[in-house]
Amino acid sequence: MRVLSVIPPMTQLNTPYPSTAYLTGFLRSRGVDAVQEDQALALVLTLFSADGLQQLRACIAALPPPTPPVQAFVAQFERYFATITPTIAFLQGRDPTLSHRIAGRAFLPEGARFESLEVYVGDDGGDPLAWAFGALGVQDRARHLATLYLNDIADVLRDAVDPRFEFVRYAESLAQSQPTFEPLADALAAPLNLVDRTLVALTLDAMKRHAPRVVLVSVPFPGSVYAAFRIAQAIKAHDPGITTVLGGGFVNTELRELAEPRVFDHFDYVTLDAGERPLLALLEHLQGRRSRQRLVRTFMRDAGDRTVRYVNLVEPDIAFAEVGTPTWDGLPLDRYLSLLDMLNPMHRLWSDGRWNKLTVAQGCYWKKCSFCDASLDYISRYEGASAALLVDRIEQVVAETGQTGFHFVDEAAPPKALKTLAAELLRRKRSISWWGNIRFEKSFSPQLCEQLAASGCIAISGGLEVASDRLLTLMKKGVSVDQVARVTKAFSDAGILVHAYLMYGFPTQTVQDTIDALEYVRQLFEAGCIQSGFFHRFACTVHSPVGQHPADYGVTLQPLPPLPPNTAFAKNDIGFVDPTGTDHDALGLALKKALYNYMHGIGLEQDVRSWFATPVPKTKVARHRIARALALAPAQ
Repeated sequence: MRVLSVIPPMTQLNTPYPSTAYLTGFLRSRGVDAVQEDQALALVLTLFSADGLQQLRACIAALPPPTPPVQAFVAQFERYFATITPTIAFLQGRDPTLSHRIAGRAFLPEGARFESLEVYVGDDGGDPLAWAFGALGVQDRARHLATLYLNDIADVLRDAVDPRFEFVRYAESLAQSQPTFEPLADALAAPLNLVDRTLVALTLDAMKRHAPRVVLVSVPFPGSVYAAFRIAQAIKAHDPGITTVLGGGFVNTELRELAEPRVFDHFDYVTLDAGERPLLALLEHLQGRRSRQRLVRTFMRDAGDRTVRYVNLVEPDIAFAEVGTPTWDGLPLDRYLSLLDMLNPMHRLWSDGRWNKLTVAQGCYWKKCSFCDASLDYISRYEGASAALLVDRIEQVVAETGQTGFHFVDEAAPPKALKTLAAELLRRKRSISWWGNIRFEKSFSPQLCEQLAASGCIAISGGLEVASDRLLTLMKKGVSVDQVARVTKAFSDAGILVHAYLMYGFPTQTVQDTIDALEYVRQLFEAGCIQSGFFHRFACTVHSPVGQHPADYGVTLQPLPPLPPNTAFAKNDIGFVDPTGTDHDALGLALKKALYNYMHGIGLEQDVRSWFATPVPKTKVARHRIARALALAPAQ
């Protein structure tokens, strides 16, 4: 019985999302004939090709008067048509010498996305990118320009073909916290557009090449749900006998109370949490060796009354140490696109380069943060593995892929595990480059940071969140602003780039709290503690401590709308009433603008109030608070 695991659009274009690699590796270790496909990459490469652009132009010809981006595309179509194939080859690393022509700004047609370059002021007064790339950064300069070029074409696709099209958040509004299936059902019943037709054709081609009897579709994000259902819809129209299974991070987070039977017009089964044990049980069932009543963490539809049943025979999960080594066999590793959409050297890692994605441990060892879905299995069930086993996996992956870059995708990699991992890498003299997510624990001493750097660590990301000691305590983050400053400075001093996850809009956060947090962030950039960051708007989820115990955080939840029986679909975000009455949405634009400039070394000397369009209070944080915290750092 052949099992095909599919990555649906959209995830990442620079590297495969790891879920199918882990599932394929695990299933093969159990003797299952398992293969995998990245339909997200295939869709983009098909649309962004010479033939794809011709089809796009044909769609435009049937439209009413087009938008300015579409008009500009039509006017320069012959240049787009002539440049798309070599530009894609350049971004895949197959034609690096093209960088000279792209960097010269005369090769690619330039649409609205290139207007962003005008915000940069070049040191020579004429070249807006000189500050970022200098005289010799031709490859990076060209990748950035080529990325803008692809974004221009994506804007045309959105305006002319599919208003939901994006490289990451594709049609996510149809799925994210949608209480009913109706918006998704309506979209799936609509006539196929160019993007849909392309995806259907790619799906049928995969069915022909692999001839699977089971197809696993992993949806990590709301922005991959619509395409996942389109894929399943095409499979069922092609061969209703193929078993389709839905799982992944979105399912584990938002479909835990699934009751909508129409989901099962497309998927035969929906599984929750770590997929290994439910899949083994399901394959035994499909082979006639286990009844439906003995499945594990699985939703299905009862044929008789068309209601949804959830079955969970309690069986032990597969231990993290036994899930096996992921495999990228079957994925076109030479066809992924190294994009450079952000010039910041840390921020670019998410879209630039092909990284082998691994986890150091299952779950989160801290699992206390109030904003986190700490009650869910993927966070609450923490398991580690020995450093020797982890390095064995690293060596197997390097041997298979020929590439030595690793992104550890843990919720928060444990300091002790990283220390032993670094020691094992150094002992074996294994040269790799790696980065990952951590908590800013005080145990990350300067000495440990230097050891991690020696083992190949090039960057880390971690949560500073609200940059307020009062709110960090309320959210049970387990760190203080001063501690974060010392830890991040230790990483930076060791030559490791640091990205800070930031948050605004947490319960009881006032405007004063927000202004003070931005001042802390400004000082952290100024002191060289962090090089990158991103402000997220706090969202209360039903699985988080705030969502489960709102009174502990000074807020009340807004009631969810009542639903007719057997219609529940996605459930995650939930509104709340904060007695402070702060209009956080009005602050968000200024926060993001300030942070964008800080990441490019701009405006660090300005009063933080200058970023806001309306009057805000003066910060209460002392001007040199972070510098003093660093000077008073305890001896290590």
